Amino acid sequence: MRFALSLSAFLLATTPALAQTAPQAPISEATLKRLTERLSSDEFEGRAPGTPGEEKTVALLAQAFEKAGLKPGNNGSWFQEVPLVEITASDVQPLVFAGGKTPLSFDYRTDMVVASYRLDPSISLKDSEVVFVGYGVNAPERGWNDYAGVDVKGKTVVILVNDPDWQTEGLEGTFGGKAMTYYGRWTYKYEEAARQGAAAAIIVHQSEPASYGWNVVQSSWTGPQWQMEGAEVGASQAIGWLQLDATKTLFASAGQDFEALSAAAARPGFKAVPLGLTASTSFKSNVRRQASKNVIAILPGTERPDEVVMHTAHWDHLGRCDAVDGDDICNGAIDNATGTAAMVALAEAHAKAGPAKRTLAFMAVTAEESGLLGAKYYAANPVFPLNKTVGGVNVDSLPMAGATRNYGIVGPGKSELEAMLRPIVAAQNRVLEPAGNPAAGGYYRSDHFAFAQKGVPMLYGGAGSDLVEGGEAAHKVYSTARAKIYHAPGDEYDPNWDWGGAMQDLRAYYTLSRQLAEGNAWPNWVAGDEFRAVRDASRAEVE
Repeated sequence: MRFALSLSAFLLATTPALAQTAPQAPISEATLKRLTERLSSDEFEGRAPGTPGEEKTVALLAQAFEKAGLKPGNNGSWFQEVPLVEITASDVQPLVFAGGKTPLSFDYRTDMVVASYRLDPSISLKDSEVVFVGYGVNAPERGWNDYAGVDVKGKTVVILVNDPDWQTEGLEGTFGGKAMTYYGRWTYKYEEAARQGAAAAIIVHQSEPASYGWNVVQSSWTGPQWQMEGAEVGASQAIGWLQLDATKTLFASAGQDFEALSAAAARPGFKAVPLGLTASTSFKSNVRRQASKNVIAILPGTERPDEVVMHTAHWDHLGRCDAVDGDDICNGAIDNATGTAAMVALAEAHAKAGPAKRTLAFMAVTAEESGLLGAKYYAANPVFPLNKTVGGVNVDSLPMAGATRNYGIVGPGKSELEAMLRPIVAAQNRVLEPAGNPAAGGYYRSDHFAFAQKGVPMLYGGAGSDLVEGGEAAHKVYSTARAKIYHAPGDEYDPNWDWGGAMQDLRAYYTLSRQLAEGNAWPNWVAGDEFRAVRDASRAEVE
């Protein structure tokens, strides 16, 4: 495989010169604050897809990009329509288990949540045999199959969250040790259960391996649920989550010890365990089809406009959600009004600096909260060919704790963009290091992942935990407070936020994007990475 210029050669030959000569337009903190406050105001009703909040959001973003001096990015339009299906469950009956020591009935929202990808007006799960399938992983390349030797067609599978080795302290193991792989994500677990023919797939909620509390499950999995058109084909009848305490009671009724079976499920050779129980529930589904929108803006390149440097951030949030102290709007200020506003501020800075040799693209995507749907749709239907997409940056939830001495990269050691970023953050007197909490599986939870699956390297990370003012201890206080408002009405704009870390990050992203846009490099994934072969094949098509 021959690239026009290797990344290492590019860095040696051009980085010092670019650092001195690339236009250094200032990032507008005023723009960042103004748009974050506006997008997260009650006027936008939490920016749920398919609502008046979406209409206001995409109109505001198109107007902001135009004012910044950019052009419509989709053949003369600011928008790319994303066909979605909204499914809202109602009249949800308790999840009832029979056949054990005692009959059990678990209530919707408090004990369990349940939904469906199917477009049927009503869902009925009746006397479905229950099987515990451990982590629900079928990974032949890793020598692991939790479904080996068991037929789950028409049955209900109970699945543990995260990967089998999530409790490992280091990052070595069959599934990356403490760092979650895609096999640990709820999206994968439901997909695999459907492939196995399960009628229902229920994930056991545990706060530590999930990296969020039951309140997040409640706010995210009740109310309207969005999916891409066609996702219903082959889907299980029901998918959902079950509280940990309820799960322990369930296993005890089946004469099983939950802790012992969980420990067994983490070891190679685990065999699925039929629990001798049956599960039943039913609910109605209100189905509505509606196109949502990605917003796309570009600053066309002067010499190689067909080569594109991409920026992404999701504009959507949860809309109306479970009320807290009478407030039922999940405003999504940090997640992700900050990232959306940041992208506009970056676009504004690049426009002020003038066009680069390559095209700079900025895309605010829809339905990230529903499973990266806007990004996935774009990746399947790209406006700009992915084999000519150089790479880029994804911005999701800027840090509001102040300036830091470090930058945490999500997915460390995966792509050559990391090598490009390192000297940039060093110039800010920051150290680049792996982001904290690798068990959360952050690399598989935001929009860059849809691009990575197609081979396009995208940087994702943010200001680290070593705060200039207060260090790790102060950051822990911030993180605790942040966890309490995540996916809840409390995620609102705060005029007292410290934007120091956010501004550090944006200045780094600006420099990185400018280097990519002015240079000739085609960053790749490191040798052996899961996305390397896809990138090599796509680049071979155009070389």
